[in-house]
Amino acid sequence: MATFRMPSLGADMAAGTLVEWLKKPGDPVRRGDVIAVVETQKGAIEVEVFEDGVVQQILVEPGATLPVGTPLATIAGTGGEPAAEAVEPVVTPPSVPSILVPSVSALLPEPDGVGQGHRPASPVARRLAARQGIDLSGLRGHGPGGAILLADVERAIAAPARRPAGLNLAEMRQAIAAAMARSKREIPHYYLSTTVDQSKAQTWLATVNADRPPERRLLLAALELKAVALALRRLPEFNGHHRDGAFQPGQGIHVGAAVSIRGGGLAAPAIHDTDRLGLDELMERFRDLVARTRAGHLRSSELGDPTITVTSLGDRRVDGVFGVIYPPQVAIVGFGRLVERPWVVDGRLAVRPLVTLTLAADHRVSDGHRGSLFLAEIDRLLQEPEAL
Repeated sequence: MATFRMPSLGADMAAGTLVEWLKKPGDPVRRGDVIAVVETQKGAIEVEVFEDGVVQQILVEPGATLPVGTPLATIAGTGGEPAAEAVEPVVTPPSVPSILVPSVSALLPEPDGVGQGHRPASPVARRLAARQGIDLSGLRGHGPGGAILLADVERAIAAPARRPAGLNLAEMRQAIAAAMARSKREIPHYYLSTTVDQSKAQTWLATVNADRPPERRLLLAALELKAVALALRRLPEFNGHHRDGAFQPGQGIHVGAAVSIRGGGLAAPAIHDTDRLGLDELMERFRDLVARTRAGHLRSSELGDPTITVTSLGDRRVDGVFGVIYPPQVAIVGFGRLVERPWVVDGRLAVRPLVTLTLAADHRVSDGHRGSLFLAEIDRLLQEPEAL
């Protein structure tokens, strides 16, 4: 038997609110299936299961705010074997400081004067419908017994660029600040920077994108993400986590792409196996990740296992960004804006498109020498864009 627990979705999460179950006792599940929705400062997160089996027992009812690691359900083996020992259901959720994880009611305040009748619906779906003026009686529910889920309400809202429902940006900023303060206290940062000539990358992109429609064009960001991922193959000490006093190498290269949320806030979900993706697939996944981050449609696996973070403020006209490491990761790479400046090429002065590339890394795991090799490898790879 396996115990399905409240997942950890990053260093800035101490607890989460169980919003709804997407499976019920007796339902079969396979690794990667979404089993529940959990509300955090990053929005409503679809939580996946990591075992094959059958849902045996639901231990927590929707609406409970619980610490990371709390048992939520039990899952029997693929044959539905009974549990070796019973786990007591959680009757009264423990108290969690609201400054870290707000309750569902805090994230989605009840509006006045909007009635929704008696259609079965999850609390978060009902509140979102009320906020948006959506009549639940006109919706089709896809939950147990036809209950209306969050996704059902979201499909009814024709606003592709809307902000994540009920996302409390002030709470998110407080949680991020707490995680960054912990990072600066506990992690001995060192910082390096270099300047990268992007003329070859720009020329190659212009050629590749010449006959493509806008939605299929590659962006410089795809090349930068892929170059970081490939550089990690050669210098794996920057790819992984520092836990329990030791470095744990990543089980794959899962680059976390920092995405700003309109109105404030930040998330850095993972693009899994970044080094193995072709540039077109990587670009497609990156676009999808940005859209879902800003709509509040992330999965737990995308938030729980990035092995390094890449951040860029180039589109905000920032020349360089020196990030703070997101624990338990051990490095963060930053790209500044592309700017044309004088540059010496083969002994002659020329004007070239340049980018400031930075690294903040954990001195417990690596040092400046290795960090300089890492930045040099990223630079080398960007000089051969056709090989990415």
